[in-house]
Amino acid sequence: MKKIIIGLSLVICSFSLMACSLTKSTAKDAVKIFLDQYKNLASNVLGDLEKVIDEEDFTKEQEDKYRDILKKQYSDLKYEIVSESYDGSTATVKAKITVYDLYKAQDNATKYLNEHQDEFLNEFAEIDTKKFLDYKLDQMQKMNDTVEYTIDFKTVKDDNDKWQVQELSKSDLEKIHGIYNYDTNS
Repeated sequence: MKKIIIGLSLVICSFSLMACSLTKSTAKDAVKIFLDQYKNLASNVLGDLEKVIDEEDFTKEQEDKYRDILKKQYSDLKYEIVSESYDGSTATVKAKITVYDLYKAQDNATKYLNEHQDEFLNEFAEIDTKKFLDYKLDQMQKMNDTVEYTIDFKTVKDDNDKWQVQELSKSDLEKIHGIYNYDTNS
């Protein structure tokens, strides 16, 4: 019985692999896979997240909170493919994404700091950056407002005729993270 189940599993896997290889890949498919990696918290996305966290001057609690904020951002990301245009082995795929407005949370936290500096002072009458960062992370964690962005994903066909998403610009990554400054860049 066990051998039959293993044999059937191998046959099903073989057909699945053949079906995938027979299906023609499109640039739109590559963008969907790319964005789904964020939504599904793929290991490569989480690995990149850890690199970003390691570059920050966070306490352990702040690291955990920031990690949770971005995991929520990624998993709740919504997207819609709007169009795709091809030019030989390159293509541009336009997608609308909806993410939490973490830029607004950060901006509001900074405005609050400017209006209530006395709440963030340390014993030397200086701004306690740890205390302010705690406040800002709390505001980001509470943010439920969303913002919609459009991203033009550049794709290229590789040597195996598979479409690959090219490296995103800093501003497009900021859009995915919800921290894009739309006040000065709109």
